This record gives sequence, structure tokens and C-alpha cells, in this order.
Amino acid sequence: MQVWRELSEVPADFGPSVVTIGNFDGVHRGHVGVLRRMCADARTAGAQAVAVTFSPHPQQVHRPDTAPPLLTGDADRLELLEQTGLDGVLLLEYTLEFARQTPQEFVGRYLVDVLHAQTVVVGRDVRFGWNNSGDLSTMVELGREHGFDVEVIDDVTPAASADPGSPEDLAADPLRRRWSSTWVRELLDAGDVVQAARVLGRPHRVRGTVVHGDARGRELGFPTANLGPDATGMVPADGVYAGWLRRVSVDPGSADAVLPAAISIGTNPTFDGVERRVEAYVLDRTDLDLYGQVVVLELVERLRPTLRFESVDELVTRMHEDVDRTRQVLDA
Repeated sequence: MQVWRELSEVPADFGPSVVTIGNFDGVHRGHVGVLRRMCADARTAGAQAVAVTFSPHPQQVHRPDTAPPLLTGDADRLELLEQTGLDGVLLLEYTLEFARQTPQEFVGRYLVDVLHAQTVVVGRDVRFGWNNSGDLSTMVELGREHGFDVEVIDDVTPAASADPGSPEDLAADPLRRRWSSTWVRELLDAGDVVQAARVLGRPHRVRGTVVHGDARGRELGFPTANLGPDATGMVPADGVYAGWLRRVSVDPGSADAVLPAAISIGTNPTFDGVERRVEAYVLDRTDLDLYGQVVVLELVERLRPTLRFESVDELVTRMHEDVDRTRQVLDA
């Protein structure tokens, strides 16, 4: 999959293409279903399948104080988009200046002149251009003007999905609500990473660089990899989780590329901590030097909430229990 961050990076002879536009935060099962179908249609038509997306998220630019946390950073978003079969992603820097383009300017400059779109795939509630003044009827009108078709996609729900998954997926919400990033955020706020994984189609990820912590875990016999403040991916509710630690710089085929881990999120209340941290103990490994490395934590199941213990001995006993439970969850 090709990734372009500037219009000048797109080959002059690129296209024709089938294009869709969106933020794709989390690249959940609704996104994946639409993108895979779009890719298949593009292959049939002899066209390239392209997604146009933005960084930062538009809400972070227009409403930074109230913008929701992002489920995925750019690195994970691009990795997940590639897995859908896309030929290219145009990742545009979103600024207030960019947002001032009229719908006509945006479509002409990006979709027509550069991507040579023959089909544009949008939802019924599509909005684009200055003050979101462009809508579905605008896109259809511009399609007639520039010679591209507009394909309208409806919301994808568990019941309507071509890949609905298990019966538990269908029972997840009595209203059969659509797959959405909002739904995933609600689940992560509650610490329900199991149900979040059903909506995402994979375990939720947090990615970051390993930094030095207090070394308290090592003193207790559980050395942890602490993620730094650059971590991306929404951090779920405080607690202890079973999951996996993936080392980005290690060959995926290596035995040390993906490791079982007990992951702690919280402020370490037993030691009167105030800073919220994400740290992972790789099971049965005290020999790893992960400082400075980028790792991805995949959260499989929440084992318990964060607790304050009356003594260090009580904490260590519970940590041993957490490790045993993590092993059971991941073995299952």
C-alpha cells in the first residue's frame, strides 16, 4: 500500500481510482467491511482503491478541548488500513487553512485532479468543505460535473455485516447499533476490552516508546516496560489486563516479537502515585532490555480494577495471582 502525505507524492499517472473519505479512527469492523468491499469493486473495475484521511483528527483542530481520545495513532491506523487491501492512502495534514476549502475546491483538487476518481464512496451523512457545507447532494452534483460516480454506503451493524462473527457479537447491543468508534470508546471507558475487540475485530492497541520508570516493579520481581507520554491509542479504564506486547523493531517471525504480558494501567495507589501510567510485565522474562524501543500493547481481557493494598507483601501476592490469571487467559 502506498502512503502519500503531499499531493506532489502521488504519481501523475495514478488512477483511475475508487476513493472513499473518512477518519477511520480505530479501523473497526464497520470500516473494514466497507473498505474490503470497495477494494473488491475497484479490482473488478480495473481501478485503484484509495482512502483519503486526515491527521490530526478534525475535531482535535476545531474543538481541541472536547475532542474524544483517538483509538489509534497514525502508525496503527495505516497498518490496519493496509490490511484491508487498499492500494493507497492519502494522509492529509488537517489545519484550519485546509478546512477553509470549499467543497468544489476539495473535490477538484484532491479527488479529480490528483486521484482521478471514477467512483467516490461515501455515507449518507457525508459532510465536507468549509463549515461542512458539502453533503451527499453536493457530491452527486460534483460527480456529474467531473464525470465520477457516487456510491452511497449505509451504516453497517452486527446484524447486517457480511461477517457478523459469533452469536455474542449479535447480542452485544439490543438495538443492533452500528459499528462505530464511539461505541468502542464507551467500552474502553468501562474497561470492557473483550467487547471492544468484537467491535474492532481485533484486540485494542496502545503504542508507545518504553521509558524509565521508578524501577519499583523490578525491585518486586516484576520488571515492567513503561510507556512514555508519546503513547497513542486510547488508554482504557484503570486496572490490570492480560495482553500481548509486540516489539515493532523485531522480525515478526522471531520468538521474541510477540510476548505474553500482564498490563497495569493506573496511578499505583499502594505507593501513593499520582501519575497515570501504562506498564507491562512480560511473563517469566527478566532479561529483556526494552528501553527506547517502540512497542504495541494488545489488551485481551481486564482481570481486575486498580486496587490499593495495605502492604507490599499483599501487593506482591496479588501480582503473582494476576500473572497466573494472565497465563490462563492467553493460553485459552
